[in-house]
Amino acid sequence: MVQKRYDVLIIGAGVTGCAVARELSRYQLTIAVLDKNWDIGEGTSKANSGIVHAGFDAKPGTLKAELNVKGSQMMPELAKTLGIPFFQNGSMVVALSEEDTKQMRELYERGLQNGVKDLKILSREEALAMEPNLSDDTRGALFAPTGGIICPFRLTSALAESACINGVEFLLRTRVDAVEAAAGGYQVSGTEFGEFDPALDRKVSYTAACVVNAAGLNADFFHNMMSKDTLTITPRKGEYCLLDVTAGKHVGRTIFRMPSALGKGILVSPTIHGNLLVGPTATDLTDKEGTFTTAQGLATVNTPGVSAVKNLPMQEVITSFAGLRPHGDRGDFVIGEVSGHPGFIDVAAIESPGLSASPAIGVKVSELVREYLKPEEKEAFIEEVKPFTYMKLLPAKEQRALVEKDPAYGNMICRCASVTEGEILETIRRPPGARTLDAVKRRTGANMGRCQGGFCYPKVMEILSRELKIPMEKITKKGRGSEILSGRV
Repeated sequence: MVQKRYDVLIIGAGVTGCAVARELSRYQLTIAVLDKNWDIGEGTSKANSGIVHAGFDAKPGTLKAELNVKGSQMMPELAKTLGIPFFQNGSMVVALSEEDTKQMRELYERGLQNGVKDLKILSREEALAMEPNLSDDTRGALFAPTGGIICPFRLTSALAESACINGVEFLLRTRVDAVEAAAGGYQVSGTEFGEFDPALDRKVSYTAACVVNAAGLNADFFHNMMSKDTLTITPRKGEYCLLDVTAGKHVGRTIFRMPSALGKGILVSPTIHGNLLVGPTATDLTDKEGTFTTAQGLATVNTPGVSAVKNLPMQEVITSFAGLRPHGDRGDFVIGEVSGHPGFIDVAAIESPGLSASPAIGVKVSELVREYLKPEEKEAFIEEVKPFTYMKLLPAKEQRALVEKDPAYGNMICRCASVTEGEILETIRRPPGARTLDAVKRRTGANMGRCQGGFCYPKVMEILSRELKIPMEKITKKGRGSEILSGRV
């Protein structure tokens, strides 16, 4: 059995776990992040709207309100530091009825209490002048210019890369089975999966002075091991439709309807890659692995009038997907030390606006850990991450110069999303490196275009096989059990 000691173990390599890891990597601590999946961000973080909320929705005085606004304000500078694209395109909540108009004013007042900057109530005429494709029933809108869009995969991977280059270990393919109080902290035991062969699975055990429970949908499992004050997390499924880039300019801002008890409703938003996103639904499940789409859910997303945008070109849908949000039974984020267990810190029930709040969550949890462990700050923390190369976003002159320096950037692999071999090589070589087709897809956009990988899958597989020095039959979509090829003839 593998045994090793760390100062801090973080359970979960989603966006919040990676944000915590990055903040803690500023200090003289030994840190590891454990996740059962073959890549970072494979849970809730892989399937969300990619929207940075301004912060007017959450109830004043809650952690959601506080950390959403702080995280949103941090995002522009953080994205620049991490070398990833972020667009502050602004968001609108559209009033379609008299009741909506009353709620819009309540949201406006709530946003002011939460500290959201530059909020404005627009008349019908002002709203339609900004977004001509709003519903004919539009009566007005709440406009938040500080709302934005980001790639959730790139944010997660850039946070993880920053943590890696500052000394954090990522122990992927490692499922945590139990956490127990032990001398000097906690014992964390689990199973490390062999990458390709179940016969190589082995038991592992780690000890740590401090454990951060950022396990997403399974955070209640670990909380309840430590506490009699039980926590229940319900997987709330949201189904989405993604439209081609040809539909991407239908709206320029993120458009919401008035929120309900189940969430912010069906939104319409451009994505950082130029597509148009429509969704999500909100259905509570018992299955924490239930990321399947349903005919009923997709029919809801496709129903005319379900959003605040008219004439949606749903004939341009290129794929659909579903994600699960960890909806907690306490109505707020659960962040803090578990009573009676010093050094065991929950980061649980991080549903929307968790992506927006993640930078601020990282800072808050870092403060809690530092208060407990009292570490020294590093003298040589590496703040900036080298920007990832997006060839299609570069001016022609810079593209030519890069191709002259490295011809791989001139070899187009994914024509739909304009992704080159050079970009794919970056994802494999930069820590924690991509080893699956989904890992490459989420970091580069390859396989996310109109053909959904129909043409570029084999080329990406060839690159992975060559770079990782593994046979094509071992290349997987998302880890063991999702192999693309079954053998050779």
